[in-house]
Amino acid sequence: MRTIASSLLAASAVTMLSAQAPATTFKLGTFERQGTSFVGVVLGGSVVIDLAAADAAVMPASGVATPRDMKDLIARYDKGVRSRILELIARVNAAGASRPAWVVDLSSVKTLPPIMYPQTMLNVAVNYREHALEMGGADTSPGGPGAALPGTKSAPGIWERQAGDTRWNPYLFTKLPSAVIAAGEAIQLPVGRTQIDWECELGVVIGARASRIGVERARDYIFGYTIENDVSDRAGRGDTRHGSDWLIAKSHDTFAPMGPFIVPKEFVADPQKLKVTFTLNGQVMQDANTSLMIHTVFEQVSYASHIITLHPGDVIATGSPAGVGAARTPPIFLKTGDLSECTYEGIGTLRNPVAGALVTRSS
Repeated sequence: MRTIASSLLAASAVTMLSAQAPATTFKLGTFERQGTSFVGVVLGGSVVIDLAAADAAVMPASGVATPRDMKDLIARYDKGVRSRILELIARVNAAGASRPAWVVDLSSVKTLPPIMYPQTMLNVAVNYREHALEMGGADTSPGGPGAALPGTKSAPGIWERQAGDTRWNPYLFTKLPSAVIAAGEAIQLPVGRTQIDWECELGVVIGARASRIGVERARDYIFGYTIENDVSDRAGRGDTRHGSDWLIAKSHDTFAPMGPFIVPKEFVADPQKLKVTFTLNGQVMQDANTSLMIHTVFEQVSYASHIITLHPGDVIATGSPAGVGAARTPPIFLKTGDLSECTYEGIGTLRNPVAGALVTRSS
């Protein structure tokens, strides 16, 4: 009976998708089934098109090859892959309740990080004025949070300050791809570290090779959007050598939960008008909107491209709004048994449990 009920529910999900959702609306992810990973198309939040299985069963009308992984899909999205996806979605919609074998329940597969793993991960430091205010310290200025300190200059060849721009210059740091985990995987508290915090951030997924591009062209180089929890170790390194230590602060193993999926940019009308919510064990901790960013998504992509060449599948996390645990009185830090949930309107919800320190030793 349970199997029959599950089949009916799945069939109903496909029928609802056919009746209510535009045929072109979808998300993209990386999954594992029976020990094999594949890239898939998420429909209606309940079913997944296994692209490899679909290509084996249905000869592509365009002859486009099956994407090897998400980076390959992104690189070839506008070279036949998108058309193939739309072709397959049309077949699903036409099938109604009799869904093809290459459409599986989302609940029956393991969700992996959508990009395994980005060649480059960049994060934007303190990109919301309210977050700057709550963190205090050297990032405040007489002009208020987010305002440049007196004497701030352009960074020649990287960021030219425009007349009347009172904001500080953008600030990026690297986050190691080895920190990436999937939705549902546990954030592991590092041994001996007790001040582990959350930062709920919009992730920008690069879609094409980008070098020294202007702000006005940045959208053309974006593939889509995902979510990253920029988990942060606030305890520092125990001394003041060379100032901040971003490696300790940001790149412990499991400190970059990402996903669960990627939403192509065509389905995000304006990345600067998205509601942001972070809850810890069901309690709202961050409640904001991307309109509050100091530097926009497009400015960040342009800025990054003037330092390094960006490639398809690279990810830029765009900064955290206010509401982090370290800024509270008393501070609230992640602990074993917690559940973190980071939501961006139209993008999805990234859920991760928190687990105790995993002690490993080299052999």
